Amino acid sequence: MTDQELVNKVLSGNKLASVTLIQQHQRLVVHIVGRLIGNKEELEEVCQDVFLKVFEKLDTFHFQSKLSTWIATIAYRHAVNQLKKLSRQVSEQDLDKVAFQVGEEDTTFENENFKLFIHQLIDQMPMQYRIILTLYHLDGFSYSEIVEVTGLPEGTIKNYLFRARKKMKEICEPLLGTEIHLNSRL
Repeated sequence: MTDQELVNKVLSGNKLASVTLIQQHQRLVVHIVGRLIGNKEELEEVCQDVFLKVFEKLDTFHFQSKLSTWIATIAYRHAVNQLKKLSRQVSEQDLDKVAFQVGEEDTTFENENFKLFIHQLIDQMPMQYRIILTLYHLDGFSYSEIVEVTGLPEGTIKNYLFRARKKMKEICEPLLGTEIHLNSRL
């Protein structure tokens, strides 16, 4: 079923289509909101609010972008607004003050543990880096889609990706004992 068919079914009141829409985009919403909201209860509540907003505004979606991009934009903006309400907004000055905590258990690089390690590194990044890394590397969004979701200029997104990769590389190289390249998607 195409996105357009799915949206039309949801708008016509098909409950199964509504469930399908949530199932198809739940991971994306949790990824985006989870990178911004740390508290599990808040995360669940904000994700539910995002889907309520998606259904409330679905009739305004006119397929000028992908449905996933439109939903990601709602998730991002809603999570940022929630952070503002909770007075936890990260300032630009915090971008260069990243402190990583890597314990011995994090240096086990079996396949599943390496992915967990990367997620832990991303979680310790400032908000701007976390969301850009998540959208680009984990969710496979293009620069133009990230621009649409975040409202940031493409140059800023590229800069954040470059700086975030550099910080991750600085942490990973001593642990692995070899030069690594973080330019490809994770």
